[in-house]
Amino acid sequence: MKKTIVISPNDSVAVALVSLSKGEEAEGVVLAEDIEKGHKFALKDIEKGQQVIKYGEVIGRATADIKAGQHIHSHNMSTNLSGTLEYSYSKKEIPDLSGFKNRKVNVYERKSGEVGIRNELWIVPTVGCVNSQARLIVSEFLKKHSDLEGVDGVYAYTHPYGCSQIGEDHNRTRMLLQRMVKHPNCGGVLVLGLGCENNRMDVFKETLGDYDTERTQFLIAQDVEDEISEGVKLLEKLYEKAKGDKRTEKDISCLKIGLKCGGSDGLSGITANPLVGRLSDYMAGIGGTTVLTEVPEMFGAEQLLMDRAKDEETFNKIVKLVNGFKEYYQKHDQPVYENPSPGNKAGGITTLEDKSLGCTQKSGSGEVCDVLFDGDALTAHGLNLLNGPGNDMVAVTNLACAGCHMVLFTTGRGTPFGGFVPTIKISTNSDLAKRKTNWIDFNAGDIAAGESFESKLEQLIELIVDTANGKQTVNERFNSRDIAIFKTGVTL
Repeated sequence: MKKTIVISPNDSVAVALVSLSKGEEAEGVVLAEDIEKGHKFALKDIEKGQQVIKYGEVIGRATADIKAGQHIHSHNMSTNLSGTLEYSYSKKEIPDLSGFKNRKVNVYERKSGEVGIRNELWIVPTVGCVNSQARLIVSEFLKKHSDLEGVDGVYAYTHPYGCSQIGEDHNRTRMLLQRMVKHPNCGGVLVLGLGCENNRMDVFKETLGDYDTERTQFLIAQDVEDEISEGVKLLEKLYEKAKGDKRTEKDISCLKIGLKCGGSDGLSGITANPLVGRLSDYMAGIGGTTVLTEVPEMFGAEQLLMDRAKDEETFNKIVKLVNGFKEYYQKHDQPVYENPSPGNKAGGITTLEDKSLGCTQKSGSGEVCDVLFDGDALTAHGLNLLNGPGNDMVAVTNLACAGCHMVLFTTGRGTPFGGFVPTIKISTNSDLAKRKTNWIDFNAGDIAAGESFESKLEQLIELIVDTANGKQTVNERFNSRDIAIFKTGVTL
C-alpha cells in the first residue's frame, strides 16, 4: 500500500495517505516531524513568502521558512485570496467523453414529462408554524396504513420560514417550496398552510405554474375545525392516485445528479472527489446531467472552471456567480476566505484554495454547459453550476430543488445528514467507511490503497443504478431527511 502521494509533478508538497512518523523517509525526504493522515509535508525547502503548490496549482503562501520533510499547515502557510477579481476567458480543450456504455434504470414517468426515482407522498408546509401539524398528519395517516402499497414513504418536510420574511428571502422560500411541490420523486403532495403567513396560499398557487392537480392538494389550517383529520383525508386521496404508479425502463441518462462534499479531509481531493468527477464525465458522455454547487468552495479554483465554459456567455455567468458570492461576503463585512472549517483543518486541509481545488475535482473534466441562479430551471445536459453556499443542508436542498433526483455527497469526516432526495454518502477513507456504516453508502478510500478509479467507477455506477431502481440509501433507511432554505436578509 502506498503511504504518500504527490498529486502533480509540479507540486512542492506530498500528502500522507497513512499517518507517518518522524525520521521516516517518504518521497525522497526524511520527515522532520510526525505527519497525520491527509496532511501535507514539504518535498523541498520553501522560503517564507513562496507559493505552495498542490494539484499543480497554488494553494497559498509560506508564512515561515519551511524545510523539506516538515509539516505544512495553518501554522506556516496562509491563503492568497482576497476580494472580487477580473477574469479572462481562455477556453481549455475538453477531452472526448463519448464512448461510455449506457445503463438502464427503472423510473416513474410523471405527467409533466419528468421522471422520478421515488414514489413518495410529501407534506410541504408553507410556514414553520404548522410543522407540528404536518408531522401529526403523517403520523395519523401511517397508523391507518402501516403497510404502504405502491408508495415508498410518507414524509413531512418542515422548516422555520414562510413568515416574517421580505424581499429575496420571501421569494426564495416560496420558490424553493414550489420546486419541492413539483419534484418528480413525489407521487403526491399536500401543501399545508396556517392562514395568516406572508407566504399566502393563494399567491403560492397562482405562482406555482403548471402542476398536476390530481397529485397536489392544499389545506389552510385556520379554515377548518380539525386540520389533522382533514389533512389525513387529503393524503388518502393522494395515496389512491400514487399507489398505482409503476416503474418503466429508461436510459440512465434521464437522471440528474447533484454533486456535494461536506466534512472534507486531506484525502477528499485524492479519492472520493476525483471519483465523482469521473462519474460526472460519464454522465456528460452519455447525455446525462450533473450539478455542482458550493460557490464559496470554488474560490481559488474558479479559473479552472471558467476555462471549461462552453462559450463566452457561460464564462460570464461563472464570473457573475463567483464575484456575486464574494460581494455577498463583503456586504456583510466578512472575509471571503473564512473557510476551511475546523474539521477540514483537522483532516489536513489548510487554505480555501486547498479545499476548493479538491472540491472542484467533483466536476470532472467536461465542459461547463450552464450556470443556474435563483429561479433558473435546469435544462442543459452535461455539467451545470448552481448558485448557493457550501452549507450541507442548504446545498443539498438547492440541488434537489434544481431538479436533481439524487445527490452524491463525499465526506472525509462523516455526517448522517440526508436531503429530501436520496443522498449517497461516499467516504474518502476506509476508516470512516468501516466505523460509520450507519452513515456511509460507498467507500472510495480503497483508491488510496491502490484500487483503480476505473474499478471504483463501475461500482459507483452500479450503486447509482440500484438507488434509482429503489434501493434505499443509508439516510433513507435511518430517516435522515431534512431541508434548509438559504436566508440572506432581515427577519421582521
